[in-house]
Amino acid sequence: MNEIVTISGLEKTYTTASEKLTILKDLELSVPACTKVVITGESGCGKSTFLNILAGIDTATSGTVRAGNYCITSLDEDHLAEYRSGFLGLVFQFHYLLKDFSALENVFMPAYMAGIPRKAALEKAVQLLAEVGLSDRLYHLPAQLSGGERQRVAVARALINDPPLILADEPTGNLDPANSAMIGNLLFSMVERYHKTLILVTHDRSLASLGDIQYLIKNGRLVCTGRGSGGMGV
Repeated sequence: MNEIVTISGLEKTYTTASEKLTILKDLELSVPACTKVVITGESGCGKSTFLNILAGIDTATSGTVRAGNYCITSLDEDHLAEYRSGFLGLVFQFHYLLKDFSALENVFMPAYMAGIPRKAALEKAVQLLAEVGLSDRLYHLPAQLSGGERQRVAVARALINDPPLILADEPTGNLDPANSAMIGNLLFSMVERYHKTLILVTHDRSLASLGDIQYLIKNGRLVCTGRGSGGMGV
């Protein structure tokens, strides 16, 4: 199986006037396409930093990060924007929906801005929102949606441009247990349905168990801790 993500010798060091703190050290990872990878670790271990480097939001101190045909650690801003808009789908702990736009508009807009014709982008947005169970909430603003519904919109938005890679940072972190389980199952189901690669960081053990492979960040490195059930259907 072809590897969609390859990371070699990744290091992230923060330097202040008084100290130098290395939170990721000589980190290595290879992810085959269509694999669902979950990364756990104690608070402050570097989970979100790792994901932000992979997303091109943060920069590595050293090492190489490749995703598809992109060498993320050497991209300029224009190519980083291209990488994020076309290759990545992002789901964060906070939904980051535009508050003055409806659920449909929030999902439609990234596709339209990427150059997809308006009619096709709207049709795809409606389809994805139906698949996440929000056909009756298309025209509701984020403030009119529950926390779980807002995260469902975020999942649909992450898939709208048909990206090969989905990155999720604590996607259930702000939800109650019932909604956490629902969003976790939904995210893994949608990734499975659309044959995407998923890299997810979480502190939720039940969510972590859904992955094909689980890793722990410990002392700045990734340690494989097991293989889960994976392979969820819808």
